[in-house]
Amino acid sequence: MSAKKSWFYAFTAPVVVALFCVVILPLLYGLYFSFTDWDGVTVNAFVGIQNYFDVFKDEGFRSALWFTTKFSVVAIILINVIGLGLALLVTQKFKGSNFLRTIFFMPNLIGGLILGFIWQFVFTKAFASIGSALGIESLQIWLSTTQTGFWALVIVMCWQMSGYIMIIYISYLQSVDESLLEAASLDGATSWQKFWRVKFPMIMPGFTVSLFMTLSNCFKLYDQNLSLTAGGPYNSTQMVAMNIFNTAFAQNKMGYAQAKAIIFFVIIAVISLTQVYLTKKREIEV
Repeated sequence: MSAKKSWFYAFTAPVVVALFCVVILPLLYGLYFSFTDWDGVTVNAFVGIQNYFDVFKDEGFRSALWFTTKFSVVAIILINVIGLGLALLVTQKFKGSNFLRTIFFMPNLIGGLILGFIWQFVFTKAFASIGSALGIESLQIWLSTTQTGFWALVIVMCWQMSGYIMIIYISYLQSVDESLLEAASLDGATSWQKFWRVKFPMIMPGFTVSLFMTLSNCFKLYDQNLSLTAGGPYNSTQMVAMNIFNTAFAQNKMGYAQAKAIIFFVIIAVISLTQVYLTKKREIEV
């Protein structure tokens, strides 16, 4: 074995071991326990695939999955549109653009749970005061209904992640060759045509990354769901991650919760891989 290969294995071995211990091994254990009635302490019986059948008959899980899907679709679209818009804004040559970048990125530095409690105060106190002053009842009960709770989660998620997605788009926008834009201007292209025909194809790799990150983060959201609505009212704003957590730690059905987690993992993996395949294919086409 050459010295180069020895150094390669020496540096990669800790990463591989950590990946196996932290990700692969727990996944295998979870897969095993999903076939049992494990309650977190003991395994009384091996139930086979019964847990998986029960998951698909679980109305609460199906409701949480549907709510999570709706939330993810809306949030992903808004985050990427807002993030790209902010990136286009701050890449313009004007005084204070660097300051705006910092301001837009700052919400991403706040932890999700703390961020949720901050916005809970905004929705329950500030919105309620504005609603009382204007006589708008919906603002006074913003987190008390399913619809307003849904939009509260969307608003907070967009506020937190848009600045981070902005940074990704900025890195690709700054790599666009200015000569291409100048050539398009000489050909009489409008600002919209230059963006759609020149800039957007050049930032498609950034779109792939941003879409993947927003998709995975939206689907597995838990902390903001907990701090804002806690799944209420009557679990109507409960997302899948919270449903799995409550099944495991509130009901002590660890094996059943593992089955839910495995199914959720497969769903996210299929959607994410499909998204990456389609957007990568689009990169090649453009």
